[in-house]
Amino acid sequence: QVQLVESGGGLVQAGGSLRLSCTASGSIFSINAMGWYRQAPGKERELVAVSITGGSLHYADSVKGRFTISRDNAKNTVYLQMNSLKPEDTAVYYCNVVHVPYNYWGQGTQVTVSS
Repeated sequence: QVQLVESGGGLVQAGGSLRLSCTASGSIFSINAMGWYRQAPGKERELVAVSITGGSLHYADSVKGRFTISRDNAKNTVYLQMNSLKPEDTAVYYCNVVHVPYNYWGQGTQVTVSS
């Protein structure tokens, strides 16, 4: 069993910054990918950023140049640094860890960006 604990969400004004973190614990022997998704009210969950074990990073077009994903593999922790936040970034952000064939999700953390 794997548990994901997220932190770092909150309310921020447009143009501000937030840093999300997610730590995985439990029966993890190898992680294939760690990433972040988000879901805004009335919308489907979408990929924000993912870090593939081995080095490759992928971002949604809407966050490129503003968000940065990073990992501390020794701590099984993934971070999402969010800069230049916009009201359209408002959503519940979910941590995701892939340990093939399993897919784990955090409980979600609310990010609200006021205009």
